[in-house]
Amino acid sequence: MSIKHSKTVILHGLSVSPGLADGTIHLQRGLSDPIDLPDNSLEYSAENELNRLDQATTKITEDLLLLATRVEKEIDAKLAEVFGFHSDILSDKLLKDELKKEIVDNLVSASSAVKSVFLKWENRFLLMESVIAKEKGEDIRDISIRLRNALAGVSINPFESIPSGCVLVARRILPSDTVFLASRKAKALLLEFGTVGSHAALFTRQMGVPCISGIHNILRVIPDRGYALIDTRNSEVTVNPSPERRTAFLKEKNRYNAHLLESLANASKAAITRSGTRIPVNANVGCHEDSDKAMKNGADGIGLYRLEQAYIGRTFPPSADELLAEIHHTLAPYKAKSVCVRLLDVGSDKPLPFMGFLAESNPALGRRGIRVMREYPEILHTQLTALLALHNSYDLQILVPMVTLPEDVKFVRDMLAKRCSELNIAEPKLGAMIETPAAALSARSIAPYVDFMSFGTNDLTQYVFAADRENAAVEPYFDDASEVIFRLIEIVHNDLPTMPLSVCGELAGRPEHTDRLLQCGISALSVAAPLVAIIKDTIRNISR
Repeated sequence: MSIKHSKTVILHGLSVSPGLADGTIHLQRGLSDPIDLPDNSLEYSAENELNRLDQATTKITEDLLLLATRVEKEIDAKLAEVFGFHSDILSDKLLKDELKKEIVDNLVSASSAVKSVFLKWENRFLLMESVIAKEKGEDIRDISIRLRNALAGVSINPFESIPSGCVLVARRILPSDTVFLASRKAKALLLEFGTVGSHAALFTRQMGVPCISGIHNILRVIPDRGYALIDTRNSEVTVNPSPERRTAFLKEKNRYNAHLLESLANASKAAITRSGTRIPVNANVGCHEDSDKAMKNGADGIGLYRLEQAYIGRTFPPSADELLAEIHHTLAPYKAKSVCVRLLDVGSDKPLPFMGFLAESNPALGRRGIRVMREYPEILHTQLTALLALHNSYDLQILVPMVTLPEDVKFVRDMLAKRCSELNIAEPKLGAMIETPAAALSARSIAPYVDFMSFGTNDLTQYVFAADRENAAVEPYFDDASEVIFRLIEIVHNDLPTMPLSVCGELAGRPEHTDRLLQCGISALSVAAPLVAIIKDTIRNISR
């Protein structure tokens, strides 16, 4: 049953991007329905359809490159990586062979072949146990829609026509929708599908747009052109509120926004607790635009720079010179300041064309992070060569991802020491990313090889609770603010009281947990650029 326009209804979901918002509802239907022309096999020749498919594929590949560039510049480099994965799919030989066979053997249109073959590929991902793989199924669907629309001569995205400043209600948003949403700037997004690790969550957090997902039958229970209040602090949506409720909410929203503005005005100042302890608040970045945004928001340094963007979508790995140019461009605003670069963090869930990964049934427990680098030492060597060329220009720190065993960091430390000896330079600081329970509980054994440790609380929570952070079905189990997580941090601090400890996961960006993190021994935080100011303000009000 759909609700009536005049009835006040309160709905709850999953908060994936913070904020308070209100506005007129715009229902966006049929986002995932491509245009398919009538199919008449008597009119087709295999040669013509193969040519049409080739032309459409070429066009979409070019479009993906443009989309990736726009998304990297306007939204977020990590989200732009998705389009590199899309390009890899389009160039996959097995997929091309299946499409050709479907057209030639069954004499169907290119559109019908795309629909049939891509559905099979989508289902292969959706049937896997890993929810990371299920997210890839969404990517397959996105490419299928784009290809079929291109074959039908349709190039308009439904999001191009949404009203600016609306509260957008949709079942889901696909990666290719984000660039249009960025230009239209909805006040808030309400979705049926989208977890904390989804494309929608990443997009809305980077754009500073409040978002609540997980609302069942969303297009039926929320009326078009109604009015909604969105409060992500309690994951609550109020549809068609009473005048009194609306007035109270608007006052609260004004207080909330005034506090944000005040925090931003003081963002460039150091975050010092009332007892006089300075806590650096750094930013997580992936591209030059991220660094610019971090600087404008008052970040003290770069707490996590992801190298993946320099590798995604390439047929061959970048050379040391190419990597150096990319890193220089990204980190330019923070020259002479503290920057922490995470080594390449890829795996079978996000493969690169030049790495011969076999599919893994559970990539989250397979070859990821440093495990991959130990298999491909030449790629690690290239990264270290590029990073050491930066050593004189930046206060450089290098972070090793997915550490489980002491041998993981020893492998990097040995290569780093050898390379520095060859270049006759001092070694930069090396750190371990603590995102597995094993690393947390064996921190004493890891400590001899590192100068600092950084908690990746997203993955740490996933492994502690055996709950995929991208799976809404087990969302109640994924609690990164559980006392269990804080206890693990305390264990590391108690075992290594002089070791510098930081947090770079989502937990670091939630002000309600800042005090508890400092209690546990955390001495620095790294968050998304839009959150720097509010976290600094929170620290200034902590008494210890």
